[in-house]
Amino acid sequence: MKKVILITGASAGMGKEMARHLQQDGNIVYGAARRIEKMEDIKQLGVKVLAMDVTDEASMLTGVETIIKNEGRIDVLINNAGFGSYGAIEDVPISDARYQLEVNVFGAARLTQLVLPYMRKQHSGKIINISSIGGKFAAALGGWYHASKFALEALSDSLRNEVKQFGIDVVVIEPGGIKSEWSYIAIDNLIKTSGNTAYQNIAKQFTGIAQKAETKNAEPIVIVDLVRKAIEAKQPKTRYHGGYMASLGLFMRKILPDRAFDKMLLSQLK
Repeated sequence: MKKVILITGASAGMGKEMARHLQQDGNIVYGAARRIEKMEDIKQLGVKVLAMDVTDEASMLTGVETIIKNEGRIDVLINNAGFGSYGAIEDVPISDARYQLEVNVFGAARLTQLVLPYMRKQHSGKIINISSIGGKFAAALGGWYHASKFALEALSDSLRNEVKQFGIDVVVIEPGGIKSEWSYIAIDNLIKTSGNTAYQNIAKQFTGIAQKAETKNAEPIVIVDLVRKAIEAKQPKTRYHGGYMASLGLFMRKILPDRAFDKMLLSQLK
């Protein structure tokens, strides 16, 4: 049976690849993003394009209403829209921090609120939240990004237990390093924010490491396949992870005490 799927952040990176492949799998896919001009290629494949800003209530309401009017249901919501505002906590303006949380947390939460009444009525549905291995541990210079992903993980856990009674599954996907424009945007933010402050040395070291890691990052299809597993499974796992350093990073966070884990992370910046 074809599933009606809504994906946010579908104009680039993992979101665009999810839209492309899930459409090719035979589903009815709505790809939502602010930059709809960047989705012409997937539109040609049959993806239904929606202009949506997850910080704008009206655009989210309109998007959900459009899907219900056209399809009568929403089977899967993939909260993929997000970005990384990097910089030392002392340097990042609180206005930027608020916007980070607005996109990565409140946007996902509000869209979830909008689709849940329809999923409850269906007594079925899946909400897939794209988190990060950075939702399980926090490194220097990514404080607000990590805070947003920690929050998304917690909200997902609470939501999972609330909506299970209605036949709705909540799944968290935790990518490690994935090739996308995300990392370039995060590094640009870091340099602009902390490149000339008391934290400039650690910022430069972090930038060098991130640039080297880019060649080792996994292709987005790794995450697309995890999303497929979550959608197709009758009883999906609560969490899936994949991508560069995902398994190792999560394993080390699990077994090491805080100080030892801090030491390991800081050793990478020398």
